[in-house]
Amino acid sequence: MSVYRVTEIIGTSGTSWEDAAAEAIRTAAVTIRDLRVAEVVKQDIHLDEDGAITYRTKLQLSFKYENEH
Repeated sequence: MSVYRVTEIIGTSGTSWEDAAAEAIRTAAVTIRDLRVAEVVKQDIHLDEDGAITYRTKLQLSFKYENEH
């Protein structure tokens, strides 16, 4: 039997939603072991006062809990 945790993260990029998602996964993978699934749940765009666009991708990540034994 296994137990998995699901957590939400948001990645950002000035280029695309895909780059935002990839950056979020790369960053999370540094500290989360046994990352299993990343699901895109929302995409949006933030516009700053100067008109610059930031793509934002919200992901749900699932990873397996490990036994401490």
